Amino acid sequence: MKELIIDKNDAGQRLDKFVQKAVKTLPQSLLYKYVRMKRIKVNGKRSAISYRLCENDRVQLYINDEFFEQGGENTFLKAPAKIDVIYEDNNIMLVYKKAGLVVHEDETGTTDTLIARIQHYLYDKGEYDPERENSFAPALCNRIDRNTEGIVIAAKNAETLRIMNEKIKSREIKKIYLCIAHGIFEKKSDLLTGYLERDKKEKMVYIHNRRQPGDLEIKTKYRVIGEKDSLSLVEVELITGRTHQIRAHLASIGHPLLGDGKYGSNEINAGYKLKHQALCSYKVKFDFKSDAGILNYLKGKTFEVENISFVNDFYNGTLKK
Repeated sequence: MKELIIDKNDAGQRLDKFVQKAVKTLPQSLLYKYVRMKRIKVNGKRSAISYRLCENDRVQLYINDEFFEQGGENTFLKAPAKIDVIYEDNNIMLVYKKAGLVVHEDETGTTDTLIARIQHYLYDKGEYDPERENSFAPALCNRIDRNTEGIVIAAKNAETLRIMNEKIKSREIKKIYLCIAHGIFEKKSDLLTGYLERDKKEKMVYIHNRRQPGDLEIKTKYRVIGEKDSLSLVEVELITGRTHQIRAHLASIGHPLLGDGKYGSNEINAGYKLKHQALCSYKVKFDFKSDAGILNYLKGKTFEVENISFVNDFYNGTLKK
């Protein structure tokens, strides 16, 4: 028998969700069976699968030792601990991600990811030790594409992660981007609307003016802040946050991003020195409209990236090869 004591990072979870994280190799079918057979108990008593765990609850697991992972290596330690921290406190981190770095493990199986670097960084600081956690690990609250640079938010504890997920869902956190687009915009500012179709097989999205089955509504607000040599420097606010939304939406109105090999023109891009699309998530605003619990102190605060290389090259006229 193994007993796990519920701490702040575990509290509030359903029993089944907690056990799935704490005993990753236990099949779901066995989990449900063991709860019915009272081989998984809470505070020594039979419990419903849907029971919400409270701090200091004790979960007893009468299951075979083979399901408990032995203390193997922490793969996040394979990633470098070097990260560019824009802001950090006891609950949250805002980190600058360079273009080319993935946020999570992908199909290539790389261990060098942004979240691994963050976990390694916090491990070295003594703020995270997987041996002391039952079910929680520092996690990302938002994500950006491999070839997009900019701010990513990370939660240091479960309560922060829960609040941030709620605030992002209710659009109380504004994410603002800078990009360079081909061409000169007729409208210098606008709110673009449409519908996005996602093709997971091709890893592409398509924009439609009319909704088709499976489409997601999108809204993209933009403002041109500079023009030079048939290029436009554009500030974009995501009202909705869909996969490839900025890249595909601007391309759909004839202004693909510079350096974008998926939705842009490779022929035009070949004349410039960019290796990735000129797109940066450069500003985050905490625009809380309702109570944010332990994160209320962030209300009204704005954080941004000060120095963006492609923006400097745009103004200096050094984008071309």
